[in-house]
Amino acid sequence: MAGSLNKVLLIGRLGADPEIKQMVNGKSVARLSLATSQSWKDKNTGEKKEKTEWHRIVVFNEGLVNVVQQYLKKGAQIYVEGQLTTRKWKDEQSGQDKYSTEIVIQGYNSSLTMLGGGSSGGSISNDNTQSNNDDMSQISNDMDDEIPF
Repeated sequence: MAGSLNKVLLIGRLGADPEIKQMVNGKSVARLSLATSQSWKDKNTGEKKEKTEWHRIVVFNEGLVNVVQQYLKKGAQIYVEGQLTTRKWKDEQSGQDKYSTEIVIQGYNSSLTMLGGGSSGGSISNDNTQSNNDDMSQISNDMDDEIPF
């Protein structure tokens, strides 16, 4: 294969307040639970149906973690661009290998945009473009962090 692309684009609402954790290196990581929904009308019954998918979002960028911690709450609508990652971990109770698939926001071409209009909307990207958040001029990219959970 000449090249490949691993990019995920989602618009949804947070199902819970963000969870902020400290890694062993002292840096913070944010975990988000994002719901995306689709709705349709059942052809047979005419009843409106809806299906919700839940996505795990992990934010490593320190600047974005600070924005998430300050401004995002359960129910907030966001747009994220990131990479799909599957990680392996051991269940402490059973000792079995477990797998988690997550959208990671880290490094170049990742972003998180707060939606919903008004002055609360704004965009923070890891490619150093931003709006409504001028105080975040320095965004560090740390590609070597491990997820502590």
